[in-house]
Amino acid sequence: MRVSNLELLVSKPHKHQHSGNPYRVSIEVHLPRNRRLVVNEEPAVVEQESNLRTVIEAAFSVMERRLQSAGEPRRRDALRPADEEPRGLIVRLFPDEGYGFLRTPYGEEHYFHRNSVLHDNFDRLAVGTEVRFEPEMGDAGPQASSVQIVNKPGARETEDTQARDDVPAEWRNTAS
Repeated sequence: MRVSNLELLVSKPHKHQHSGNPYRVSIEVHLPRNRRLVVNEEPAVVEQESNLRTVIEAAFSVMERRLQSAGEPRRRDALRPADEEPRGLIVRLFPDEGYGFLRTPYGEEHYFHRNSVLHDNFDRLAVGTEVRFEPEMGDAGPQASSVQIVNKPGARETEDTQARDDVPAEWRNTAS
């Protein structure tokens, strides 16, 4: 998972001698699409006489679990450079049901619904159509919104699609 910023705050609040001086650790991680995860290891969670290393390790362990659960469906998407426009090829289409799936060059598949296709162009889609889209996380996994046709199958092959091995045969230009 791509992390754009990580903030770590360690504090040792002043307490009376008989109650000990537990450390407090707060970790805030900023993720793409203005999401963030926060972990606060409070004295109630950690033993009163814990050393600093133990408290930090506990906080990072909690953050690691949260990052894994937040990022598991998007793990392959982390390979895509942040400034690259999300594109994919239609790999499965169910016109009667009004939905389909597209695959990115990084192997990630996204579900999309006919209502997500811009300009009412769902009926113009075919397997092999190149599209640009906005990735988002849905309840059942990665979804695509704002799907827009870039190239129709066989219309023209670009340098990007020449290097891809997931491009259907009908997409390739056969004229030499």
